[in-house]
Amino acid sequence: MPIVSLANFRVEKLCILDKDGNVDKRLMPKLSNSQIKEMYEAMLLTRVFDQKALSLQRQGRLGTYASGYGQEAAQIGSCYALQSKDFIFPSFRENGVYLLRKMPIDLLFLFWKGDERGMHIPKDVNVFSVAVPVSTQILHAVGYAFALKIKKKKNIAATYFGDGATSKGDFHEGMNFAGVFDLPMIFICQNNQYAISVPVKEQTRAKTIAQKAFAYGFHGIQVDGNDVFAVYQATKEAALNARKGKPTLIECFTYRLSDHTTSDDARKYRNEKEVQEWIKKDPIERLKKYMLNNKIANNSYFTSILKKLQKKIDEAVEKSELYPAQKVEDIFNYIYQEKDARLNEQLEYLKKFY
Repeated sequence: MPIVSLANFRVEKLCILDKDGNVDKRLMPKLSNSQIKEMYEAMLLTRVFDQKALSLQRQGRLGTYASGYGQEAAQIGSCYALQSKDFIFPSFRENGVYLLRKMPIDLLFLFWKGDERGMHIPKDVNVFSVAVPVSTQILHAVGYAFALKIKKKKNIAATYFGDGATSKGDFHEGMNFAGVFDLPMIFICQNNQYAISVPVKEQTRAKTIAQKAFAYGFHGIQVDGNDVFAVYQATKEAALNARKGKPTLIECFTYRLSDHTTSDDARKYRNEKEVQEWIKKDPIERLKKYMLNNKIANNSYFTSILKKLQKKIDEAVEKSELYPAQKVEDIFNYIYQEKDARLNEQLEYLKKFY
């Protein structure tokens, strides 16, 4: 019997905006100047939030913090392409997604202070709470998408995760389930090239993460994750397909310019030359160059919007620090319906320290 080919696939990479601010006009999505400004301001707000959070953490006013420095285009470009009714399941690095969805900024700071009241998310935000355990949010998203299909809803689910999550069973189980049941689902992988300290080349022998989708029966695409227009366009197309019951995996090829968290020191596993090369590809500076080249904004605009957003963040920090301290009783009240003598004894002991 002859050997026959049973399947073929082609992995594409979408790039629209280069590091010098030039675009491929054939691929450029239809966006008004006001929409481009909205995207820029959301990316800049994410950066300003990030810088403030890092500063507060070093002052002992925040807990361990996971920065998204350098990944703003991957977050804002994708989230901007979704409808407000679409539900998002983030990991622990998607502060930009929360900010674009109008999450109260003071609550976000409150969460990073270690106060779970910060995850009391207003209903219309439509973003699930932060998932710290790597990849668990993928299964939450898939379950939600399955429910949407059963109820014949028109909205979709999207989940964010890093390259490290693709080494976990949750990722493969979620992808397989989505493929088998044709779920209204988008998987958005921010491949920042390091799972804490483990580089992608030591996580998989596949040339791309995007190609993993084909094994589960649906489309995968890699995009320049520092190109907000490419991320937006890929997500927009993925959303259209998801509403038809066709999931998509989008691999945003980007770079984590920061440490993994404030508990990490990336200098121990990567060199400064590598970091400097990626700083040249800064997604915010890239979009700024495009806006200047096309007279969408001038330097006066960029100066004023930065000051405006810095003030907005400072006000949110002040508000977050006005919340009264939680009572030690809450440790027990939110876990146990009734307290026995042993728990009451523990509570009385803890009260000595609060």
